[in-house]
Parts: sequence; structure tokens; C-alpha cells
Amino acid sequence: MTSTPLDVLCIGHASYDLVFSVPHHPGADEKIVADDLLGCGGGPAANAAVTVAKLGGKAGFCGYLGTDVYGDSHLRELQDHGVDTQLVVRGASPTPLSTVLVKPNGQRALINYKGQTSALPATAIDFDALAAKVLLFDGHEPHISLRLLNQLTHPVPTVLDAGSLHDGTLALMDKVEYLVCSEKFAVQYAGDENLALSKLAQVAPVVVITLGERGLIWQRGQEHGSLGAPPIVAIDTTGAGDAFHGAFASGLTNGLSWMEVLRYASVAGAFCCSRIGARPGLPSLSEHQKLLASWSMNGESK
Repeated sequence: MTSTPLDVLCIGHASYDLVFSVPHHPGADEKIVADDLLGCGGGPAANAAVTVAKLGGKAGFCGYLGTDVYGDSHLRELQDHGVDTQLVVRGASPTPLSTVLVKPNGQRALINYKGQTSALPATAIDFDALAAKVLLFDGHEPHISLRLLNQLTHPVPTVLDAGSLHDGTLALMDKVEYLVCSEKFAVQYAGDENLALSKLAQVAPVVVITLGERGLIWQRGQEHGSLGAPPIVAIDTTGAGDAFHGAFASGLTNGLSWMEVLRYASVAGAFCCSRIGARPGLPSLSEHQKLLASWSMNGESK
């Protein structure tokens, strides 16, 4: 591991995305022609790492990529963005592949393929020389994530991107400081969206529930509140949550106030919706600053 401390280490899933722009989602036995095709790296933790890097931070990604054409392409892409890839494990199992069908209104359908690729064992990576200001997990590599959390010798802000309820997010949700989850996860866990925030706040010190175009709600100790979403024209929501989480972690490293962190993350997530594909939708620092300034100037929900 490099001696240069990372701002954010993102631990979890990397895939390769094939994003088809389609006029509508096909029905049974229907053959349609795509208007466009985009191939790029994907996965929550990998996208978050690229977000951190594009916003000017020193990012690292820790996870698995196969020794196939998709893994080779994704590794090059991460490195081209300046992401530290020393903790990437390569192997003969396939790189997870996602096919995404995006309609003109931004709604999407996804098909994921992992083959026999499974989560890395706890002993797959040596974290002894790791130095990172913030750790971001997506729950898809629970064994190495738990090992890293258990061997921390000093307090480090930890964030969980909880997109959906599965064994990995369940294993990590009570072991992180910041539980930043989707509305889907919150409802799956709590069973009632009206009780979700208070129930999750019993599990983690800080909880944020993202609500898409309706913004977010949060609780931190006894404090709670909400924040509206920046106004944008959404054409593809793929990767918006990944951008939000990456920017959230980046905001923590930048010493921003709590509400500033939430605004910083919200702008990244909103910007991603204005582009086709997750990876191309991750904002550069200048794009992020422009939307943030515009949102602040024109007012926002408190």
C-alpha cells in the first residue's frame, strides 16, 4: 500500500456496465433497437471512488475484478481517473457485468450477472499499512470489510452505502458511523417508511435516507431534518446514489459542516442524473461547484 494517505478508501463492488438507451422497456418476445450504447466501469464502491477522485480527493478502491476483458477495461478506467488500485484483487472468476436499459424519461431496468464470482475471503487483503481518512463500504465485500473494521486502531469516519437489504448491508449497518441508505433499504428494513428513520437511528449514530427527487431525510443523535433535491432534468438515474455516497465521504474529509456535507453529496447525486450512464455522470470539480453555486443562489429546501 502506498505511503500517501488516502482521503477515502472505497471497499466493495466493481462491475462493468453496458448501458443501452431504449425507446421503451421491451415486453415479452419483443425485439427493439437501442438508440445508443455506452460501455463503462460500474459498481457502487468503484463509482464512489471515481467520484472522490473527480472532486479532487485521493481515492482508493478495494475489491475484485476478473482477469477478463471487462476487468482489464475497468482497471484501466480507475487508474485513468487517478484512483489507487493497489488493493484490487484479480482472479479467474468473471468480472460482474450489468446490462442497463434506460428509457428517455430516465427510468431504468437492470440485469446483473456474477457467475460463480463470490465475495472475497477475509484474508484476501492485508490492510496493515493502510492510511485513509474515511472508509466507505457498499456491503458487497462483507468479509474484508468486517476484518478492516475490526482491526482499526484509531477512530476513522466510516460510511455504509446501503442500497438494498442483503447479508452484507445487514452485517455492516450497526458497525459504521454513517448509515447512508436508499428509501428502498429503509422500507425493507423497517417495514414502514414513516418509522424507518427512527428505527435506523437505533442502529447507527447518524442516518441519512435518500429519497430521489424528493431529497433526503436525516437523523444525527437527537437532531433530525430534511433537505430537498437540486432541480435538474433527469435523463438517467443510474449511479446517482453512488455519486451521492462518494461525495458524502469526500465532504467528510474536507471538514464541511453537517448541512454542507449533505448539500455537497446531493449536488453530486443530482448531477449524475443529467447524464446517460453512471460513470460519465459523475461530476468533475468544476461541474459540481457550478451546480452547487446555482442551487445555493436560487434557494433550496431546508
